[in-house]
Amino acid sequence: MVTRVATVAFEGIEARAVDVQVQIASGNVAFMVVGLPDKAVAESRERVRSALIASGLALPAKRITVNLAPADLPKEGSHYDLPIALGIMAAMGALPADALESFTVLGELALDGSISAVAGVLPAAIAANARGHGLICPAACGPEAAWASEGVEVLAPRSLIQLSNHFKGVQVMARPEPAVATVDDTLPDLKDIKGQESAKRALEIAAAGGHNLLMNGPPGAGKSMLAQRLPSILPPLSPRELLEVSMIQSVAGTLANGALSNRRPFRAPHHSASMAALVGGGLNARPGEVSLAHCGVLFLDELPEFQPQALDSLRQPLEAGEVVIARANHRVTYPARFQLVAAMNPCRCGQATEPGFACRRQPNERCIAQYQARLSGPLLDRIDLMIEVPAVTAADLILPPPAEGSAEVAARVAAARARQAKRYAVLGIEGISTNAACPAPLIEEMARPDPEGTALLREAADAMRLTARGFHRVLKVARTLADLDGEDRVRRRHLAEALSYRSHTDRRPILA
Repeated sequence: MVTRVATVAFEGIEARAVDVQVQIASGNVAFMVVGLPDKAVAESRERVRSALIASGLALPAKRITVNLAPADLPKEGSHYDLPIALGIMAAMGALPADALESFTVLGELALDGSISAVAGVLPAAIAANARGHGLICPAACGPEAAWASEGVEVLAPRSLIQLSNHFKGVQVMARPEPAVATVDDTLPDLKDIKGQESAKRALEIAAAGGHNLLMNGPPGAGKSMLAQRLPSILPPLSPRELLEVSMIQSVAGTLANGALSNRRPFRAPHHSASMAALVGGGLNARPGEVSLAHCGVLFLDELPEFQPQALDSLRQPLEAGEVVIARANHRVTYPARFQLVAAMNPCRCGQATEPGFACRRQPNERCIAQYQARLSGPLLDRIDLMIEVPAVTAADLILPPPAEGSAEVAARVAAARARQAKRYAVLGIEGISTNAACPAPLIEEMARPDPEGTALLREAADAMRLTARGFHRVLKVARTLADLDGEDRVRRRHLAEALSYRSHTDRRPILA
């Protein structure tokens, strides 16, 4: 007789159904796990054996075969421990044979029989609900699973003994409650920054439309401070975005205690990060920084110090809003619609643009060119806003704090984003809520300028040698500026300001 227990295997943030089949038969004493298991799954034999002994059960002196179907799908991770153990218990008669038929199971076993937390519980709960199943998961992941649906039955035991007692009717487990992460509301405020009014304006535009932003300036000008205050003016995640972000965090194992938060992600990897760390990869094709920043911000400080190959790997996710990790035996797709914010110095010494400064190694123009040559033209072409952040003077620092802070800017950003979300919802476009994510053919209609703006755009496109991508990104920024002004039509002044943020692309010196 074969006992079956349902579980899942993860492909990106999708949970594919896996059938754990357990057979106990006469023959040589053995415990075999088949079905393309990885090392963690193969080692589950010893964890299951020890956990059952700690729970008062001993494996029979027979041949135990566990098949993970479909057999051609690679099985990775430690969450197969619990379904294998429950399948063996049901085959031994320690659990009712029909008790597990309506459940999807996942969890890692400790040697003492307790059940440890695993990654991916939220996608597994959503997949179980779609199949009409309940979910059995570790107690630490119960609050996470409860978010899937109010109607899904969730059992979150702390040990095998507790789960066995539940099925025997000796002990009844209550359904876990959805948990909300407690976040610190004291985010860095824009009031902390004195001066840099033009940079604050660019930061507001970037937040309002979800645009990519590059800040170039000498050390100590406040570029990192500006970027760190971007989360304080961003609106909270919508329910749809919250679900997508939480599923990625669940698969990555970064949901603390299963609690969800509607705060937008802000990821700031060090410049030594590899390509796999940025876009995802590794042995099990885990999500990278671009996916963990989905619906949020990816901040790259000291941009030219990143590996050029790693930076160029961002080009496809910036356009497509997703990243595809292809390996010899599988292909995984992760969402990656993020807002890129980067900061850089004009040269390695950082002072080449300062009046009167002379580089000791070579002329200033050549020093700048060599440093900025680490950034490819196609990557820069995907950045909507490029601004110069000058050094702050002592006169700025002795001034009192500015009257306007993050709260006032966040209100304008929220109003502009609400206009965009309403516009694209009326058009019935799935998954698009900001101007930066609007497709190129549609933005030409949504950001059609007035006659004066059309003339300016035609002249500027020729003078600045705008690419097709650059042309559409200027329209997207102009559309955001019109939304901030509460206007339905893009006008000449909006295009003029949008073009001013694009003109820095042509200022890169040429190597002699």
